[in-house]
Amino acid sequence: MPLPQSYQFRPGARTVTFVPDQLIAGNLKLVTRDVSFDKSENPLIRGTLVGRVDATGLFVPSLPSATDGSQNPLGIVVDVVDTTAGQAWGAIYEMGEFNSRYLTYDSSWAYDALVTACRKNQLFIKESLSNDIL
Repeated sequence: MPLPQSYQFRPGARTVTFVPDQLIAGNLKLVTRDVSFDKSENPLIRGTLVGRVDATGLFVPSLPSATDGSQNPLGIVVDVVDTTAGQAWGAIYEMGEFNSRYLTYDSSWAYDALVTACRKNQLFIKESLSNDIL
């Protein structure tokens, strides 16, 4: 007897191509943690550098001029977190090697200061070769 058209496990094959975004820049073990993010105007995208506000314990994008604790970069957002409707849970990388070209951080960070601040918390920022050289 033939199987019904709606049978969900029909034989077949398909291929999917995985294209990495190159945020991860080395073989150092990645350490992640789930955290709560504060509300913001825009969603936090993968690769956003974040710090924790001492008074609330909520994570926000890290700014060098902040004085609330978030000036210390403690993590990098793993996947997009929609914080436009309010506080939201998401994951951060707490340790790893990351490609500077795929990080999202405020332009007020001086690159050398950013690298130094991140290194204190086991976030190792690396520069990649530009496409102009290749």
